[in-house]
Amino acid sequence: MDEHGAVVFGGNGYSEEWHKMAVEERGLANLRTSADALPVLKEGYIEELFQKTGVLTPVELESRYDVYAEQYLLAIEVEAKLVVSMAKTIIYPAAVRYLSDLSSTIAGLKEIGIELEKETAEKVATLVKSMMDCASKLSDTLSNHDFASTEEHMQYASQTIRPLMDEVRKYADALEGEIADDLWPLPTYQEMLFVK
Repeated sequence: MDEHGAVVFGGNGYSEEWHKMAVEERGLANLRTSADALPVLKEGYIEELFQKTGVLTPVELESRYDVYAEQYLLAIEVEAKLVVSMAKTIIYPAAVRYLSDLSSTIAGLKEIGIELEKETAEKVATLVKSMMDCASKLSDTLSNHDFASTEEHMQYASQTIRPLMDEVRKYADALEGEIADDLWPLPTYQEMLFVK
């Protein structure tokens, strides 16, 4: 909190002060993901609350939980498959095309005695390899369907699949900053901010 009593959040919308105030001082739950929050619907006190207020019967509440859990898992799976597809079929070809153009230009200039730096090409090659390795790992994680419970499956989606999606995105974002705009196949952040 600042000197006026306002809650001050960190750069990602979360601060340790807020956590301490909410969880430790007020006893509130700090459920950061849907995988953490949805199982709360199965708690006895939640079931009692909904039944007592006439909102949902225990059977209806269980049904809602099943539907929400399935929607969550399906959304993560669809998004992860899209991330893999975009990395393989959109970003990778553009990066390889850029590397080909760049290496041809560097080699051609070297023949006439002009030395150009190779760091950009090396950086792009490293980023492409890292992105594709991560996309491959992500693809492999999607084939795992051996879970003891829906809760375990949701935690796997939240703790394993989502971080890999974010990692692929991190490499793709870095590549966007390195590849020539005319070869980048997706709208850039600049283009989205200043729509032409």
